[in-house]
Amino acid sequence: MFFDRNLQHRYPRSSVATPTPEGRRPGPAPVNACLESLIPAKNPTVGVAGNIPTVNDTTVLVATDADYVHDAIEAALGGDHEVVRVHAGAEVLDAVAIHEPALVILDLQIGNMGGMAACLDLRLEERAGRIGPQRILMLLDRDADDFLARKAEADTWIVKPIDALTLRHTAREALAISYS
Repeated sequence: MFFDRNLQHRYPRSSVATPTPEGRRPGPAPVNACLESLIPAKNPTVGVAGNIPTVNDTTVLVATDADYVHDAIEAALGGDHEVVRVHAGAEVLDAVAIHEPALVILDLQIGNMGGMAACLDLRLEERAGRIGPQRILMLLDRDADDFLARKAEADTWIVKPIDALTLRHTAREALAISYS
């Protein structure tokens, strides 16, 4: 199943786009096939409402060992996104492979492997073709750290303390980045 820009339900691509060998377009998929694709256990991308995905289908991965940072991000983005947390920078690459997040938020100060090293690691894995392109937002400790964010090739960054409105706006802009 797929959804157009207005989130309207459409038939599976294979039953609409390709003509049969006789040159005819096939009819819509059988009703049972459409209904089975709406069962969340068989299709985890389908939202709670059935055929229309919910806003929570967007996963945000947060790498921080500070509870107050995670709580602020959860409060700002939790209503619109599923927030997944890792406590160490070394766990980021595995979490990206498992959760395939739309946005990765890295705290500059993480215990064993900082946000800069985790960001560089993700960029190196992208270039090697082992993971897809990642949108990365870095949480900096001071304004002067923007130099580090640029060197780490972060897409965007904000300086702590976290302001919920600024975080929501910056996350929305980062999610709008296209990697075509």
